Amino acid sequence: MHIAIIGTGGVGGYFGAKLAQAGNQVTFLARGEHLKAIKENGLMVKSIHGDFHVKEVAATDAILEIDSPDLVITAVKAWQIKEVREDINKILHPGSMVLPLQNGVMAAEELSEVINPSHVLNGLCRIISKIDGPGVINHFGVKPEIVFGELNKTETKRTAALTQLFDDAGITNKASRDIEVDLWKKFISICVSALLAVTKTTYGEIREIKETRQMMIDLLNEIYDLSKKKGVNIKSDFIDKTIAFLDSFPYNSTSSLTRDVWEGRPSEIEYQNGTVVKLAKKLGVDVPINRFVYNCVLPMELKARGKKLSKPN
Repeated sequence: MHIAIIGTGGVGGYFGAKLAQAGNQVTFLARGEHLKAIKENGLMVKSIHGDFHVKEVAATDAILEIDSPDLVITAVKAWQIKEVREDINKILHPGSMVLPLQNGVMAAEELSEVINPSHVLNGLCRIISKIDGPGVINHFGVKPEIVFGELNKTETKRTAALTQLFDDAGITNKASRDIEVDLWKKFISICVSALLAVTKTTYGEIREIKETRQMMIDLLNEIYDLSKKKGVNIKSDFIDKTIAFLDSFPYNSTSSLTRDVWEGRPSEIEYQNGTVVKLAKKLGVDVPINRFVYNCVLPMELKARGKKLSKPN
């Protein structure tokens, strides 16, 4: 299968390398020194499950140079979907699939505003990974997994084809019959990232301090209540399972949003806690912890994007 990986960071680099290692034709979208290193030396993956090196892979910094991919995996930041969707639309053939792996719950909807929804599936991934240097991806936490499904919640020939594709590449995966539920489950858990950013803690630190652990739990419960108000069918024991999952993260691990905020880069805050705040206002749900966290990160986000802070009236 011809696969385009739009964004060769921790997510796209890892899963794209696994797919290339399995013999698929994979083209990576990258830039700068990272792109140069991939073109010259291939892609090196350091992983807690075993290192591997994929040599002589195709890479470019222009989406329009990718010719008619069968599968497009979008692995850019959530806020970059609007920047790449026009070009992605131009390289698709009638049977092309577009699978977003963004954080949040907005990617498929934003893609479908430009791309015919018949091309678009919905999906998510679980992995803690990052670029460790030009041409090097470091996977350092969580068993990697891709979950995907049709927007209309049906099983199709192409979801079966994706199952086979990921199985052959040794990627743990699940074809979901209700991808909205799976997306919201991940969405709830990742919104802890901004709390890490505000408290300047790792996952280990935030969960061992009584007060911040309670803030984490309250934040999760607020989003769970919001999901119920929205009609998402998540079982009542989900929060307990999520806390146990977060407790399993390596002590010193953080998330990409956390690191982006700390390092003064634009982050996905609008697609995480920002989405919670906006949906809560629309649906009449009170989310004080998420609102506090979002408003604390917002000034740093505006600075990172070079925007002036609004003056009080």
